[in-house]
Amino acid sequence: MYKYILGIFVLVFMSACSQQPPHPSQKVFDQEDLYIMYALDAEQHKHYKAASKVYESLYDKAGKKEYLYRSLENAIVAKEYGLVVKKIDALSDDELEDFNLARLKVIALVELGELNKAKNLAVKLSRTTHEAKDYILAADVYIKSKEYDLALKYLDSAYMQNYDEKVLDKISIILYVNLHKTKDAIARLETHTRMHGCSQLICNRLIGFYSNENNVDGLLSIYKRMYALKKSDSIAKKIIQIYSYKRDYVKLTDFLQEYHLDNELLLQLYVAAKNYKMAYKLAFKLYKESGDYSYLGQSAIYKYESYKNISPKALQNVVANLKLVTKKTNETLYMNYLGYILIDHNINVKEGMKYIRQVLKIQPNSAYYLDSLAWGYYKLGQCKKAHQIIRKVVKLEGGDDPEVLMHLKKINKCMKGKRK
Repeated sequence: MYKYILGIFVLVFMSACSQQPPHPSQKVFDQEDLYIMYALDAEQHKHYKAASKVYESLYDKAGKKEYLYRSLENAIVAKEYGLVVKKIDALSDDELEDFNLARLKVIALVELGELNKAKNLAVKLSRTTHEAKDYILAADVYIKSKEYDLALKYLDSAYMQNYDEKVLDKISIILYVNLHKTKDAIARLETHTRMHGCSQLICNRLIGFYSNENNVDGLLSIYKRMYALKKSDSIAKKIIQIYSYKRDYVKLTDFLQEYHLDNELLLQLYVAAKNYKMAYKLAFKLYKESGDYSYLGQSAIYKYESYKNISPKALQNVVANLKLVTKKTNETLYMNYLGYILIDHNINVKEGMKYIRQVLKIQPNSAYYLDSLAWGYYKLGQCKKAHQIIRKVVKLEGGDDPEVLMHLKKINKCMKGKRK
């Protein structure tokens, strides 16, 4: 799970190497800059043993501690752990005389497998300096020796100094992976997010934990917090997927409305919820933005459906828009709807039936379109023709639609009246 001591150290070390050389306050000998260039070149080409020797020469000639530390750091990366311990011991009888040397010795001892010595020195160091980095170093040694409870104590001490999210991340992994304290791990992370916000690192760790636990609500909560910080399309898709999985279409609608996301999906949700007032407004907005006449057709249909008793002015607007759509497209849905409205509202029954006949040329066995035609004949008082068609309709798929059955009832009543 971890590349504990050396892995962490190498990252820090390589970062330092890539930036700039040590900063001697003043040149001690003429070729000091040249030596530094040789050392940096060796580091850049990953010749760490050579770099260590050059820095050692620099230290011998200039006596500057920066060169000593850099020499030992390169020796550690070169895996010369025994040499590092030997050199540090030769430099000082007191292990805590130089804190930087003590840290390097701890790292070398760990890599040599001398964990007890490493622990003793790391603990002494942290108790002396009380610095977060030394608490972390001590914790890493305990992690290496699989003493996770003790490691947590030192990590907690480091975390309490500045609430470093990287330290908290290590704490959460130990709790979750090594100690199997799932709830505690998640609780620590969630507490941090409430107090300090949900950073990318902490949010991603919570996502990992919640995913492993199949905690859908937890995942949703984290993704929403992440989206509030960064309006990412990928995060928005995750939120939409979770709401859809939960079938929580009300909250999904609220989310899409709040952030103005995925208007096509929002339109579908409005229609599914029979919120035709919002649907026709959104469809019209999509038409204006895209110039797609199918959106204008949908807007007209949803506007019509949004009224229980549509006003003459609104009805006129619906008819006008549907006529425009049918001129621009051959979609049967809009032709049938226009035809049916013209028939049902007695605006122009014969014109309406022309639209229906056009539709039936394309889909001659549609129950809905045949029903519209039957209704047209009924409106014209031609009950026999209406009855012949509606009898066929009820045998087709969709023939049990409530509106079809209502038409059947009225047409049958018309037939009875004719017989009398």
